[in-house]
Amino acid sequence: MNTEHSQINSTNSNATQIPLAPHPVLTRHYSSAAERVHYIRQLFNQTAVDYDHINTWMSFGHGEQYRKEALIRAGIKDGDTVLDCAAGTGVIAAHAQSLVGNTGQVIALDPSPAMLAIAQQRGVHCTVIGIAEYLPLPDKSVDLITMGYALRHVADLSVTFQEFARVLRPGGRLLILEMVPPPTRFGRIMSQFYLKHLVPTLAWLMTRRRDARRLMQYYWDTIDQCVAPAVVMTALETAGFNAVTRTVQLGLLTEYTAAWLSDSD
Repeated sequence: MNTEHSQINSTNSNATQIPLAPHPVLTRHYSSAAERVHYIRQLFNQTAVDYDHINTWMSFGHGEQYRKEALIRAGIKDGDTVLDCAAGTGVIAAHAQSLVGNTGQVIALDPSPAMLAIAQQRGVHCTVIGIAEYLPLPDKSVDLITMGYALRHVADLSVTFQEFARVLRPGGRLLILEMVPPPTRFGRIMSQFYLKHLVPTLAWLMTRRRDARRLMQYYWDTIDQCVAPAVVMTALETAGFNAVTRTVQLGLLTEYTAAWLSDSD
């Protein structure tokens, strides 16, 4: 396990920021930035029924337990109000529900109605259609924000992080799970072989659906083209977050954590 730390004083989260996309336009999938949202929503709607199955075998059956353990490491507690942003099929949201208890609340937000329908079948109580850049939540209303493997799908990291800061209460926490290719040449070659070539092929063979293969091709392309972790951490700091930390598990899995101390500092 490897951990990186960074801490600065809180800054004004309303400061004007230059748009910061997590990756360039992926012309293999869509031709312009304006087409990105429609493409992603359609792709995830089409693959919702197969999504959990693909992720289970892709993670060798350990994905759900890893997410639960990450929530515990992030300090989730009984009574918390949690926003699971880009919740997908509700894996993180369901685990969060069990951890916040009857006095807490978990809001699962996602732009894909089909994904949220699966989350509801999983037992997630509160689902909301929406995107990270425009959270339909009041200021200072959330204790913990989680985002699992979806940071690569937002349009603007700066706006997203400012929205996170807006809805977090003072003392609130942020947990972002992502995949980042290992820094070593061997590690990158192995992750590229697995995620770029093997996983999309197996997704097609197991589902016989071309859109499942396309989803996993898109998955790798966003990982491969995503901005460096240092850019993500700097963007969090610029939005006013403190104690920004990146922890690496198994060379590929990244956990970004941060604290929101106050919007008046």
